[in-house]
Amino acid sequence: MRVLLTGHQGYLGSVMAPVLAAAGHEVTGLDAGLFADCVLGPRPADPPGPRVDLRDVTADHVAGVDAVIHLAALSNDPLGSLAPELTYDINHHASVRLAKLARDAGVKRFLYASTCSVYGAAGGDDLVAEDAPLRPVTPYAESKVRVEDDLHSLADGAFSPVYMRNATAFGYSPRLRADIVLNNLVGHAFLSGEVLVLSDGTPWRPLVHAADIARAFTAALSAPRDAVHDRAFNIGSEINNVTVAEIAEQVAAAVSGSKVVITGETGADPRSYRVDFSRFRTAIPGFDCEWTVKQGALELADAYREHKLTREDFEQRFTRLAVLRAASDRGAVDDTLRWRR
Repeated sequence: MRVLLTGHQGYLGSVMAPVLAAAGHEVTGLDAGLFADCVLGPRPADPPGPRVDLRDVTADHVAGVDAVIHLAALSNDPLGSLAPELTYDINHHASVRLAKLARDAGVKRFLYASTCSVYGAAGGDDLVAEDAPLRPVTPYAESKVRVEDDLHSLADGAFSPVYMRNATAFGYSPRLRADIVLNNLVGHAFLSGEVLVLSDGTPWRPLVHAADIARAFTAALSAPRDAVHDRAFNIGSEINNVTVAEIAEQVAAAVSGSKVVITGETGADPRSYRVDFSRFRTAIPGFDCEWTVKQGALELADAYREHKLTREDFEQRFTRLAVLRAASDRGAVDDTLRWRR
């Protein structure tokens, strides 16, 4: 299958591209390249593809493509809250425009990287399934809800959008992100000996390894149409529904000599939810996630040690907001996060 992978030079895309290729797909990438140099360890061998801002995609970019996997976005809540208008412009409007171009070009399947954070303030201990009320509490999550709604209106007999609501990702990627919870806590422990938790540690978080996300998208790509057409799926495993305090304990166990420090200075986080992941397992018989939080913490600790992670890299090169601020400060990008010529 000829697959266009947007965001192929990002945290998830750098893991997903080789998984897709190994499954026999012909992969073409599309990425603005904002985080292409955020590499820890050997630089990955990217699939071919242009450096293109998502807002500038044309029909030529989707011509001859069988399926689109759409990962590209301004990613995570702090970044979305910094520039909500850009979050909606890029994550919402540009994503829907890409989908319309894909549909008009005859693309059959459009796998959209949504998020479990659409459940936002679900609260409670009951498992949240795909038909639960959506209660996003950040511009990032709100943009995902809007895209799902608009993609639903595009679905027809020839065009199948699929909404992959990923749990919070973790794990090593050659293009590391340090601003997601497990990766961040392991980094703090590795560099300072403290597993620093700023909240009170009580919120629930569903987590999923980047490699399991890649496997899930690959499975959805070739699944029977009736199994996935115009459906939302939570991507993850119930075993990785954990509180922030439990994540911290796993990190302390993985990083020798570290200790948990829960400051509580930011108080209780309104984003708290446990997620039911059974729908995807039912739709894709035989699929299950392979990675636990414990295994991911150990993997990250080993990777940070092997590749000699520094504090500067951890706080600057692998933190999305810091990368974009640095690019803006040196004049590499303008106020709309477009590359300057």
